Amino acid sequence: MPAYVIVNVEVLDEEAGWAYAPVAQKSILDHGGRYLVAGPTPEPVEGSWDSPRMLVIEFPDMDRIRQWYNSPEYRQARKIREGKARVQMLFVEGSPPEGFSLPA
Repeated sequence: MPAYVIVNVEVLDEEAGWAYAPVAQKSILDHGGRYLVAGPTPEPVEGSWDSPRMLVIEFPDMDRIRQWYNSPEYRQARKIREGKARVQMLFVEGSPPEGFSLPA
């Protein structure tokens, strides 16, 4: 079942952001990920959203996300952005085609 990485990003150092992006992108693509959403955060329809940029990345499954996140390539990317970007990240599994089930 597909799994997703949902990311909120606030870049504090643009130069570091430009160095981080291609390293992170290559590691994501090399591990079977694909970007579904990447860019400035749009105006929220409800509530507030505290991050200026967001990404939604799809992977084949949760195991692949964990392999990517723990890979030497992505560790290098995280080191580049360390202290230069605020990142909030969620790993979530997709829903089956029939949708989610409500708690009993």
